Amino acid sequence: MNRKAQAIVLFLVGGAVLRAGSTDLYLRYVKAGLRPLLLAAGVVLMAAAVATVWYERRTRPAGEATGEGGHGEGEDSHGEVQDSHGEVQDSHGEGEGGHAHREPRVSWLLVLPLFALILVAPPALGSYTAMHTGTALQRPWGFPTLPAGDPLPLNVADYAGRAVYDHGRSLEHRRVKITGFVALDGHGAPYLVRMALNCCAADAQPVKIGLTGRIPAVLEPDTWLQVIGTYTRERTKDPVGGGAIPYLEVSRSRPVPAPRDPYDESWNG
Repeated sequence: MNRKAQAIVLFLVGGAVLRAGSTDLYLRYVKAGLRPLLLAAGVVLMAAAVATVWYERRTRPAGEATGEGGHGEGEDSHGEVQDSHGEVQDSHGEGEGGHAHREPRVSWLLVLPLFALILVAPPALGSYTAMHTGTALQRPWGFPTLPAGDPLPLNVADYAGRAVYDHGRSLEHRRVKITGFVALDGHGAPYLVRMALNCCAADAQPVKIGLTGRIPAVLEPDTWLQVIGTYTRERTKDPVGGGAIPYLEVSRSRPVPAPRDPYDESWNG
């Protein structure tokens, strides 16, 4: 792959990064706060590609001029050169500098991930990852007073943290409304899950709430569900890692569209 081809690939990568950063596609990869850095990275990559092509075009005439001209001294019209002992050597022989080595064509396979980035939008991590990864629930720094509201909107991590580490004191006698996607364990028990994000999708981990009460008879994994219910003291241990999973007594539920940002960033500020 020559310098121009490398510049083309670099330009396309920068364009793909800009495309992802200018739409909601980037939320499948990184947290929302990293959008400015992502856009800046795309601009830098494209600028580097343009600079590479400009430098290549600027330096090529000088290189070509060096290689042009007639035969040098000591070389006849057949490309033969006499050495210091008067022996004739063929300047077109198979010396180390006699021919250029071409780059292996397999290097063009590096373009395939680029086309995948441009053409394929990967889905957000879902129920399969959630049920094969232990809950990432952590003890909150504190438990701020909850605002008024009935039902009270809460995210999965906030409810789970209060239910486990505050023993539900701030949740008693309150109806809460929580949204997440459905995950089923090996026995078909339903959980409401959100994937918590630190930086990017590679470090996403699930926070889970068990569902009990009036839940739909049929639940499909990865379906987004909004539930209204009340705190219950029931809890279980995550089979992966043994972390605590609280339950919610569901009184009403309905399917909802997937949110614009499928990951939950609230747990780490």
